[in-house]
Amino acid sequence: MHRWRSGAAALAVRLDAAGRAGARVARRVPAPWAYVIGLFLGAKLLLTLLGLLVLHAWDGVPGAPPPDEALMWAQQREISGHRWISFWFAWDGLLYLRLSELPLTGPWRDFGFPLLYPFLARPVGALLGGDNALALLVISNVAFLLALWYGYRLAEVLLGDAPAARRFTRYLVLLPTAFLFQAALTESLFVCLALAAFYHAERRQWLLVGVLGYFLALSRSVGLLVALPLALVLLRQHDWRLGPRALLGYLRIGWPLLLLPAGWFTFMAFCRWRGGDWFAYQHAQQVGWGIEVQNPVPVLFAGEPRDAGRVLFAVAVLAVLVAGFRRRELAYLVYGVLMVVVPLSMGPAVYRSLLRYLLAAFPVALVLARWARHAGVDVWLTAMLAVVQGTLFVLWLTYWTHMII
Repeated sequence: MHRWRSGAAALAVRLDAAGRAGARVARRVPAPWAYVIGLFLGAKLLLTLLGLLVLHAWDGVPGAPPPDEALMWAQQREISGHRWISFWFAWDGLLYLRLSELPLTGPWRDFGFPLLYPFLARPVGALLGGDNALALLVISNVAFLLALWYGYRLAEVLLGDAPAARRFTRYLVLLPTAFLFQAALTESLFVCLALAAFYHAERRQWLLVGVLGYFLALSRSVGLLVALPLALVLLRQHDWRLGPRALLGYLRIGWPLLLLPAGWFTFMAFCRWRGGDWFAYQHAQQVGWGIEVQNPVPVLFAGEPRDAGRVLFAVAVLAVLVAGFRRRELAYLVYGVLMVVVPLSMGPAVYRSLLRYLLAAFPVALVLARWARHAGVDVWLTAMLAVVQGTLFVLWLTYWTHMII
């Protein structure tokens, strides 16, 4: 008995010492990182557990997967026998994996996707022993973590205090399809680069903004258009002055914004080099998916019910952005509108992925963070978003991924 008590006392002392050491380490971690890492790990753990439970529950259910999802399910099994890895690959994620593995010698015919994300997987995959699938997930999750940090810092600037910054970061994680930040898709990389570009623009670090914008334009076609809201940040910082002298000043300070069109021009040059066509991306989109600029309004009245529902969701996002508009945040309103209107204008071929594309409209989380200053509103809004995201995540997992992507 005496030995047991002595052993228990010694264990308690060790645990206490370990706890104090952990507390000291936690205090040394900058405050945003402690919160951001906790939020990231919490989302990762919850979604992984939910995903495994849902897939286990659906095993053997008649009709699952549906016939049009069976091929994707087989491709997931080829990627990894670990379901908590494989379920993050669906449709476009599988195409990104293929692009990351195509040999760079010989003819190149795959021009339907900008290449930053899959090309980043090549060196990362080499470091991981040639596992490009794991590399894609590493890139997405590291970008997600960095996006949360940049989001926290940007919200501190725009909303003015740490509690509001924490709310913004939490709502960024709770947006309806935010689980896609962890998938083998471009969403986390694009949003990370966009948040970083705006944060450094607010700090007037325009050369860094240009470099980030160059890669932003290489990550998705809509990245090129982010030059406009970034230019509005520059105009606001100089009190919206116009005139010849002011314009020369803007050019002297803001010339790095020209790197955004340069980023997209780099991809066009690749298309010309490997395919003989500067506009191979546009032509691949038209031929492969029937994507052309269209008016989305008729879909609300004569389109398929599922498409109409997605378009209504996009209209709701626009309504939140406009309702929460403040003059100082004009650049973020314009950015958010662009992220909604551009995919809307691409027609029904894109609408099955509309909920995914809307995830880029991060200013929605800024509006929600401001509206939720009251604790009661914050609790209800958090719960509602969690339920909506959980429902969409279950749809993603139970083989109806075309509701999302």
